[in-house]
Amino acid sequence: MEYWKLILLFSSCFLGGISIFFFKKDNAQRLKLILSFSGAYLFGITVLHLIPDVYQNGSRIIGLYVLGGFLFQVILEQFSEGIEHGHIHKHTHEHSAFPFGIMVSLCLHAFLEGMPLAESHHNELLFGIAMHHIPAAFALSSVLLQSHVTRKRTIMLVIAFALMSPMGYVLSNGISNGSIGNINAYFDRIMAVVIGIFLHISTTILFESSVDHHFNKRKLIAVLAGTAIALLSLYGH
Repeated sequence: MEYWKLILLFSSCFLGGISIFFFKKDNAQRLKLILSFSGAYLFGITVLHLIPDVYQNGSRIIGLYVLGGFLFQVILEQFSEGIEHGHIHKHTHEHSAFPFGIMVSLCLHAFLEGMPLAESHHNELLFGIAMHHIPAAFALSSVLLQSHVTRKRTIMLVIAFALMSPMGYVLSNGISNGSIGNINAYFDRIMAVVIGIFLHISTTILFESSVDHHFNKRKLIAVLAGTAIALLSLYGH
C-alpha cells in the first residue's frame, strides 16, 4: 500500500474543509474558478484514461455499470444537495437541523471513489479525486456552519468525511491482496461505477460554472488549464 496516497486523499479534503475558517465566507468567485479547473481535469482524465481502460479490459456490458454509476450519483444528490460539485446552499433558520442526508451521501460517495485506487496505476485518478474533494469539503463546512453546527463539531465531521476515500482505498487494497477476498473479478465494474459518478460530477460542474452557458475569461482559462493538464498526463505515459 502506498501511504502517500492516503495522506494526499485525507489532507486535500481536510484542508479544503477547514479553509472556510481562514478565508472570507463570500468567496464564491474563487471557488467557481477552482471548480471549473477541477471539473475540466476530472472530465479529461475520465475520457482520456479511465474510459478507454475499462472498456478495453471489461465486457460489453460494462456500459451498464457506467450508466448505473451516473444514475446512482443522481440519486445521491437528492440527499447531498450537490455539495459533491461545490454547491453551497443558503439554509434558513427553519432548516437549520443537522444535515444527516448530506453527510451520509457525501461519505458514501467519497468511499466509493477511493475503492478503484487500489488497482488503478493512474495517479491522475488520485489527483482528480483529491482536487474535487477540496471544494466539496469547503461546501460541506459552509452548510454545517449555516446549520448552526459548532466549529469543533464541524472540524470533526470534516475529518470523518476526509477519512472516507482513504478507507475505501484501504478496504479495496485488502481485498485485492487476498486478505479479505478477490477484487480482481469486480474491479472493472467498480471502476465503471466510479466513471459514471465522475461523468455526472464533471459535466455538472462545467455546465453550472457558467451563467446562461457563457464563460468569462477567467473560467475559460481555468477550464483550458484543467484540460491541458489532463492532456499532458496522457502524453506522459
